[in-house]
Amino acid sequence: MSHSSQPVSSRERVALVDALRGFALCGVFVSNAFLWFGGRNLLPPEQLQALGSPLPELVTGALFLFFVAHKFLNLFGFLFGLGFSLQLSRAEARGASHVPVHLRRMGVLLCFGAVHLLGLWMGDILHLYALAGVLLLFFAGRSDRTLGCWAGLSLGVMPFLVLALQLWGPGAGAEVAKAHETALRAELLAALSSDSFWTAQAGNARYVWETWFSTTRVPLWLALILGRFLLGLLAGRHRLLQDVERHRPLLRRMAWWGLGLGGLLNAGGLLAFQWRAQGLDPANHAGLFLLMALQELGYVLLGAAYLAGFTLLFQRERWRRVLTVLAPVGRMALTNYLMQTVLSLCLYNGWGLGLIGRLPPSQCVAIALGVFGVQVLLSHAWLKHFRFGPAEWLWRSLTYGRLQPLR
Repeated sequence: MSHSSQPVSSRERVALVDALRGFALCGVFVSNAFLWFGGRNLLPPEQLQALGSPLPELVTGALFLFFVAHKFLNLFGFLFGLGFSLQLSRAEARGASHVPVHLRRMGVLLCFGAVHLLGLWMGDILHLYALAGVLLLFFAGRSDRTLGCWAGLSLGVMPFLVLALQLWGPGAGAEVAKAHETALRAELLAALSSDSFWTAQAGNARYVWETWFSTTRVPLWLALILGRFLLGLLAGRHRLLQDVERHRPLLRRMAWWGLGLGGLLNAGGLLAFQWRAQGLDPANHAGLFLLMALQELGYVLLGAAYLAGFTLLFQRERWRRVLTVLAPVGRMALTNYLMQTVLSLCLYNGWGLGLIGRLPPSQCVAIALGVFGVQVLLSHAWLKHFRFGPAEWLWRSLTYGRLQPLR
């Protein structure tokens, strides 16, 4: 193995990128706690309505759907692509090939994801990041125009195609398929509510096995993730976050256009959600179909606004001191992501505190923010003594085929 391949040193890290990653991880955790760990996406409609009907809960739910849902996954994926760009440029500066190291990194990440997905939580994103990360290699030397076109196809066209297939493709609207999905979610909720750890995890694995090979789910997710990666790769190539002063006008336009147009599209998505809840069928209503298909673009634009706003605030000394608090969490993103799952299972599953399906939206959000606050403190304490988080150390050691110095 070439000794020119080595992990990134602390001096090479970009503090802004680490802080942004910590910020994105907070949003992802709040989203996961709200929708999945707390059971919201598994509950029957009547129970869901009972938990979310008081006015404070209605406001919390609306704010979540508008400002949080899916936006931080876009930001996290963008940063993954940007990180790939940084690794690529460092490998080129050393005269080393980036391909072997990247493939090993994605292979190890895929193993992390598979264990997390089947052994802990069916909402794992790591395995999809690993698969889409391998596809990134095909774009490493491509032109900006090619990257932009493929990102546009992934994020702008793919949602239209998938939604059209769901509405008008083979088996579209089949009541049997809908009933099967409802039954699977009810079985998963029952398993997670059980006071047996093994019953809960067996139910999780069974749900993964039944749903992973869904005709559109995995291809859609891979396409959307790859699109986010490509935008990050394009931004890294032009040093968007490494040379902020040069890109300040662009970042300002991203912030304002992202908030404006992204806000409108997200409002349209909320309207579509209400229409569908009232029984309107997008297969017979062009306006509803359009609003649903444009939702993903709204997520991307609002995520871009968060990225630009955070970056511009980070240039101000007072704000930088505040936002840099998130950097250690970002440096330990893999460790903290896995820790969030373990702590959430202890809090929500029946063998733990059994809170699944019992808490209103506001309490799920409050618990997630409280846990994340503890993670901020733990990350600062850990990195005072160690170079990497535990999971990051294992990832690097397996990638480079030798134990990395941890202290």
